[in-house]
Amino acid sequence: MSKWDPEKYLVFQRQRTQPAIDLAKRVADRKPDTIADIGCGPGNSTVVLKAVFPDASSVLGIDNSAEMIERARKDHKGIDFAVASAAELSGSYDLLFSNACLQWIPDHEQLIPQLMAHLTDGGALAVQIPMNQEEPLFRAIHAVVSDGKWGFSHSVSGQNKVLSPDSYFNILSGCSTRFEMWETVYYHALPSHEHLMQWVRETRLRPYLSVLEAPEQRSLEQEILDKARDCYPVMGSGEIILRFRRFFFIACKN
Repeated sequence: MSKWDPEKYLVFQRQRTQPAIDLAKRVADRKPDTIADIGCGPGNSTVVLKAVFPDASSVLGIDNSAEMIERARKDHKGIDFAVASAAELSGSYDLLFSNACLQWIPDHEQLIPQLMAHLTDGGALAVQIPMNQEEPLFRAIHAVVSDGKWGFSHSVSGQNKVLSPDSYFNILSGCSTRFEMWETVYYHALPSHEHLMQWVRETRLRPYLSVLEAPEQRSLEQEILDKARDCYPVMGSGEIILRFRRFFFIACKN
């Protein structure tokens, strides 16, 4: 498994954290006592939860990246973090929270009911999943990495899968007593076209770059950028706008 780089991930910390803030505010009135942040990364979303729920007796951040957990522990003293995957979650929680993580985990038909089973009576599962496949940048990524010349195996190309909103509706209908779903499109102003690559380098491109040598990495990125560049005009400010669609749901137990 390729390693995550917290430094690269946090280049866009403000933009990556805003959806966690927005989601946490939607459950702020629940007053949970025990909270787990699934896929906490370097702890930016866990800090949000600690701030929104200062009276919670337990706030735990988990991530399967040792590098991310090391950075989280360094930057955010006083919050518990552990190296663990969603499948390794144990115990029961009043709030399970996940910001931009579940897209890396397969089989959501099984995963989401499993997570719901870890909720206390009256608990909630709050999730944000990027759903940006139709954005030009991500269409360019798909087109380039699907070219057989790169030789990416299914184990690489099969990562980062999401379902349709209708599919999540059906899953949640079967495992929660009530739920709500919504989408938000964020408009991110980036300094240049090259920052498009910087945005995806430590997220969507990470599995592909991790199996290539440096010259091939540069070639892959350039090919993607060449395809995407014409779709992002330079604005009057000199910046470009990256539209990012994110899908949210909150599912309750009993």
